[in-house]
Amino acid sequence: MNFTDKNVVISGGTTGIGLATAKAFINAGANVWITGRNAPNLQKAAEEINSTKLKTVVSDTSKLEDIAILEKAFAENGGKVDVLFLNAGIAVFASIDQVTEADFDAQFNTNVKGHFFTLQKFIPYLADGSSVIFTSSTVATASNLGTSVYSSTKGALNKIAQIAANELAERKIRVNIVSPGPVQTPGLESVVPSEVKPLLAAATAQQRLAHPDEIARTVLFLASDAASFISGTEIVADGGYLTYALK
Repeated sequence: MNFTDKNVVISGGTTGIGLATAKAFINAGANVWITGRNAPNLQKAAEEINSTKLKTVVSDTSKLEDIAILEKAFAENGGKVDVLFLNAGIAVFASIDQVTEADFDAQFNTNVKGHFFTLQKFIPYLADGSSVIFTSSTVATASNLGTSVYSSTKGALNKIAQIAANELAERKIRVNIVSPGPVQTPGLESVVPSEVKPLLAAATAQQRLAHPDEIARTVLFLASDAASFISGTEIVADGGYLTYALK
């Protein structure tokens, strides 16, 4: 999978899947823009990646004015986007009777509104034949306790991606979804108690959590010419979780 001199924009690229994917695209020769909500996290990511092909942009996906900052930063490059990876996301787990309006709004603003309007603003910059990829989750299919809001945001993303695939098909732009199962990331660490992680691992056929690099490789495949006839599709990278849970 060769992405030499291709332009890749990743929302939410400072840690976890986003960071691993940024590294993978750069290793494959791409020029990569990543976003993060604060400068220190972006600086840490930049130091870890250590490449002149990386550009960082402080931009909070949940805010339209920050999406405009990302748009402006890319527009100054004067090129076209070959891959748009809409990856930023947050999760707050609580039962329906405990969900607050603030937590509800925060998740929908980041996970749904942010991706929707980032895609909208970048449509003029997308090269014909380019690739758009959304990070969703197996929670969009499962019915896990305490995930009503987070799962709803991912279900909404899936439908947006499917419709976008149809609306952009005339320009040969492919739009797809990657839905990871449990992945060992700082994001997971922040919302899942340590004693729960073995239970998540045991729920997969692989009996382990995924490494972010494994999801990154899935993203690169979807973005590559090897996936040239795949669009409007959800690729589930869950270690067999959805099927294993039915055993």
